Amino acid sequence: MSDELGAATGVRQSVSVVLPVLLEGEPDWERGPLPFPAGQGRRDAEWRRTYFAPAVARALHGRRWHRTTTVTGGPLSLVGLELLGAARPDEPRRALGVLHFDVTGPALLAVLRAVGHRPGALPDPLTGPLDPAVLFRGVADTDPPAEPFAIARPYTVAFFTPDAGHTPVLRVDGELPDTADEWLLWLSARAADRDTPTTPQRHARVAQEAIRLSADWSALVGRHGTAFLGHRADRGEGDFYDFAAGHVRSIHLDTLLLGRVQRDHINALGDQLSTVFGTGTGLAGRVAALESDIAAFRSAYWRPHQNVHGPADGVLRAFHAHHRLPELFADILAEAADYGRLVQTRESQQIAGALGVLTILGLPLGTALSVLQVLGDENPWHLLIALGGAFAATAAALTTRYGRLVLASLRGRPRG
Repeated sequence: MSDELGAATGVRQSVSVVLPVLLEGEPDWERGPLPFPAGQGRRDAEWRRTYFAPAVARALHGRRWHRTTTVTGGPLSLVGLELLGAARPDEPRRALGVLHFDVTGPALLAVLRAVGHRPGALPDPLTGPLDPAVLFRGVADTDPPAEPFAIARPYTVAFFTPDAGHTPVLRVDGELPDTADEWLLWLSARAADRDTPTTPQRHARVAQEAIRLSADWSALVGRHGTAFLGHRADRGEGDFYDFAAGHVRSIHLDTLLLGRVQRDHINALGDQLSTVFGTGTGLAGRVAALESDIAAFRSAYWRPHQNVHGPADGVLRAFHAHHRLPELFADILAEAADYGRLVQTRESQQIAGALGVLTILGLPLGTALSVLQVLGDENPWHLLIALGGAFAATAAALTTRYGRLVLASLRGRPRG
């Protein structure tokens, strides 16, 4: 059945490609997200802001730049570029680059397979005039340090609307054929049946994971791509799909960018956790820096119950589920809390050790001086002898089990 999709030409076909980049400075592009037409208005930053919590809207649109351009390469026609600043504690230049393409001909699945580097796929379409290194030259480095595959490879957001002949995806008498979810799966996975043959159990899960945005269209969020697919014949200009196409490239794309930024930050925090017990001193400082980074991330990006309003919230939750972000962040919070308690325990031990040293040192010294005072002895030699005896008694006390325990506590580690 993937052969039918591979030979299908949608009334509207588009793909947005998201990839990690490093900013070389603030771009001299237009500020804000790339505005797309939608009926009587435009989906600019002011309009999009109504769909997001204020903190999230600031994070998505505050450090955002766009440039409208037209470049054609094969079936792809570039309509615009975007950059979203997403600084991380370990990389302040971190950003996400977005390339918006229209696709012509029966090439949408072929393009997605090529971007995903599937065996036997076409050459990577992001080369030549469409090479991100060329398109972002002078504003961003598209070759960031090596990272895990899921982070380093481009993420795709595909949109396809059918005509009256695309019966595998058209709703009939209110019911969707099973092939509609198969098309969703292939578009989101950037794969054909011959790439990753799927089991009946996987197809059954797709029906549960698919997000029914309305009777007219559905979405499916995958690990490496998201697909939006129409279920009613597209009548062209003036159809509801005018709205849907703009929504995919604005609200839904912003939602997926938010999920991508959240995932990248959580991965960075997890890596930071793994280095807390690095060589050298300064555990308290490293834990304090980690807690500060977690607080900054939560303040700007992580409000699970008030990030996005409307159907796009389901898209974000599906992205979270695929990458297990709530569970991963909960583990990070729990582990950071354990390290914070460990630092507090060590500091308490050091304070107790300091008090113990003062006690061991002060008791003999105070006793000797008190005896001399009672006797009225003001001879300086007798005072020096008393001080020497007090220090000898202190040294002897520190060799006892209690004294060694006090010294170990002062050093911040248990006595072996």
